[in-house]
Amino acid sequence: MATSQTGLSASSPPDTEESRKLPLSPLLALATAAFVMVLTEALPAGVLPEMASDLSVSESAMGQALTIYAIATGVSAIPLAAATAGWRRKQLVLVAVVAFILANTVTAISSNYILTMGFRLVAGVAAAAVWGELVVYARRLAPPHLVGRAIAITMIGIPLALSLGIPAGTFLGKVFGWRLTFGLITAVTVLLLLWIIASVPDHPGQKAGHREPILQALRLPGVSIILVVVAAYVLAHNTFYTYIASFLDENKMGDNRDVVLLVFGLASMLSIWITGTLIDRYLRELTIASCVLFSVAAVFLALTPGSPVAVYGAMVLWGLGWGGLATLLQTAVTNTGGSRGQALLVTVWNSFMAGGGVAGGILLSAAGPTSFPWTVLVLVIPLIALVFAARTHAFPAKRAA
Repeated sequence: MATSQTGLSASSPPDTEESRKLPLSPLLALATAAFVMVLTEALPAGVLPEMASDLSVSESAMGQALTIYAIATGVSAIPLAAATAGWRRKQLVLVAVVAFILANTVTAISSNYILTMGFRLVAGVAAAAVWGELVVYARRLAPPHLVGRAIAITMIGIPLALSLGIPAGTFLGKVFGWRLTFGLITAVTVLLLLWIIASVPDHPGQKAGHREPILQALRLPGVSIILVVVAAYVLAHNTFYTYIASFLDENKMGDNRDVVLLVFGLASMLSIWITGTLIDRYLRELTIASCVLFSVAAVFLALTPGSPVAVYGAMVLWGLGWGGLATLLQTAVTNTGGSRGQALLVTVWNSFMAGGGVAGGILLSAAGPTSFPWTVLVLVIPLIALVFAARTHAFPAKRAA
């Protein structure tokens, strides 16, 4: 299909009173899948010292648990999308959820670093499948005038994982051990599997003759610019966030890790609510605001890292900038490049998330955690000008009809 809008309009429901409402149960089930995906990915950042100690590796080595997950997601996104294009979509999501159950179960019981990392890779491939379906499913389930809100509901699982899941997991990890936390994620995922089976409608895959090469989406106006924004922003975020525990320890706030992450996550929740309310009219302005907020947060953390007030204030700003970003950029890229653009976004997002884990580990060893906020400024400030200038296709000043 040429664009996601064209492909989805063919399967849109008739214009009845029922079709004008959002089907909340399947959307919330998909949001929970996003919750599990992000919690599985990012939880090691909150319990990094404990995991490193238990598996007898350094914190830099343990930080690669996030890196290998992201590499697997980024590298597998395009070939996985091509290989499973003919699958029924519900079947693909269910297989991915089963993979999360398996990977988190092994993580909870493994005492071997290599084995743990191997199943982090399995979870990363599963995440590529979930990432690829979230926005497409939301567009299919929503009436046209509520597409932005449907995407925001589906994406609520991401800040919810950050605001409640990771702080709670960090707290439980400190009190009862990190293994219990991964066991609880497995239990939640089993319930999610049953919910998806009962609630989420199925859709057919693409017919062989209707599949277009994913990389051709790079030729569409605006797609490349959006992917540059994705790459730089995600690299900046993950370079810092992966080693946030080390940064807080350096500045005598290590005992407050769970509270700091909670503040960040609550701000992210507020951000995605604002995004869901305004995205259909102000996608461009919200994207610029996201870059500005992250930059200001980095200034606070660079100049006053030892001030608890500054740290908490910076976490609020960082969360407000980050929470709605996935919704903003996925909406922008599917508006411009359809489902092929979405596959490219998943690849770029997770490749540079992996790059952030590697870059953060290098910076941590070479320059210490105080280098992280300065790295953010170098990467994010140019994006403000880029998004502002990309007013024709990538981030249009006026919403297309």
